[in-house]
Amino acid sequence: MRSIDVLIDGFGRVSENVHAVLDGITAEQLVYRPGPRANTIAWLIWHLSRVQDAQIADVAGTEQLWTSADFFGRFGLPFEATASGYGQTAEEVAQVKGIDPALLAEYYDAAHAVTVDHLGGLSDTDLDRVIDERWNPPVTLGVRLVSILDDDVQHVGQAAYVRGLLD
Repeated sequence: MRSIDVLIDGFGRVSENVHAVLDGITAEQLVYRPGPRANTIAWLIWHLSRVQDAQIADVAGTEQLWTSADFFGRFGLPFEATASGYGQTAEEVAQVKGIDPALLAEYYDAAHAVTVDHLGGLSDTDLDRVIDERWNPPVTLGVRLVSILDDDVQHVGQAAYVRGLLD
């Protein structure tokens, strides 16, 4: 199995888990907070989608779906178009509300499709390409992809936990 195939499988598992979390969920359940400063399912799925969309667009040299497919306008969130959720406060997390679960799934699915398409065009050798020299050691494409996958896995796991509390 090639390294690329392992990454595609990993992102596929995130997709399965995103859909398991969103299956049959209501808009009200999306914004449930188990604690006053806890992240909601809506924020977690939006954030992991934004991170995947933004970072894959960066390494692929393409425009983010968030803006190119006007998910930014369709979501109607009170943030700048560049916001991805990184570093947001509990108060900002609470502003991710009123989202149709189908729209959340649509955005995630679009970002996932772009990810799989991009990965499918890579070779294992491509993973060694340095994409960010600001770090020591410099960040390779492979390291960045694993970082994106790790972030997605953590957040979809958190969303599944919150969904479990609801069920």
